[in-house]
Amino acid sequence: MKRAYLFPGQGAQFVGMGKELYEKSTELKDMFERANAIIGFRISDLMFAGTDDDLKQTKVTQPAIFLHSTILAKSLADFAPEGVAGHSLGEFSALVAAGAMDFEDGLRLVIARANAMQKACEQHPSTMAAIIGLPDEKVEEVCASIADVVVPANYNCSGQLVISGTMEGIAAACEKLKEAGARRALPLKVGGAFHSPLMEPARVELAEAIEKTTFKTPVCPIYQNVNAQPTSDPDTIKKNLIAQLTSPVRWTATVQNMVADGFDTYIEVGPGNVLQGLVKKIHPEANACGA
Repeated sequence: MKRAYLFPGQGAQFVGMGKELYEKSTELKDMFERANAIIGFRISDLMFAGTDDDLKQTKVTQPAIFLHSTILAKSLADFAPEGVAGHSLGEFSALVAAGAMDFEDGLRLVIARANAMQKACEQHPSTMAAIIGLPDEKVEEVCASIADVVVPANYNCSGQLVISGTMEGIAAACEKLKEAGARRALPLKVGGAFHSPLMEPARVELAEAIEKTTFKTPVCPIYQNVNAQPTSDPDTIKKNLIAQLTSPVRWTATVQNMVADGFDTYIEVGPGNVLQGLVKKIHPEANACGA
């Protein structure tokens, strides 16, 4: 059995997340309290007993999911990954869990990422949409035909691709994709066009923070979003992490490459079960479960 650990991204949050971990041990409680001090407000209170609206704030959502995932990984007595991957924001959780950077450094980068993305969203009002039931190639073709910025953002599994772009571009693309036979073209309730060229200001800002952060060789390879390839080289990890904000998340190829490399068990570490479902759609014979 070859085990991979997968870390979810934005959208997996829920009220009450992490409370059991906080109460489980002094060590885990201390991690939450260190995070509260770094962030400058008690994010743990919002995670445990806030509202859905609280958790939808970008400055809360991204650190909250990161904290839940990394602290949950720390709590697992048998945590011994032979490979890790994270979906979008989850890549930061994966890097910390695999020892490529310290918990505190990872949290500071996630905070910087959230703030930079929020600013980029305010500069360029934009959005995303989930396209269901069309081949990736057809979605790519339609996106390329739109005058406004519209690009594939998340290759989640066969027949499920999220697109990202301007408000006008996404609206036009959704109409064309429905005409082309998409079962659904569903606008998402997100703050901006993540993983698109419209995130360039955020990429530049985050790149500076990443360059100043110390990265180490992880305990196992990490399959990164931008190319779906495994790497353990700190310089390559940094380069790919910088490119991530403006590049698509190649999740389908990530899972396919893990399968080709012999992984047969996939454990989702963090809130929700979205990645387990995607793994089973990409590779129905895989054993996918939560931590």
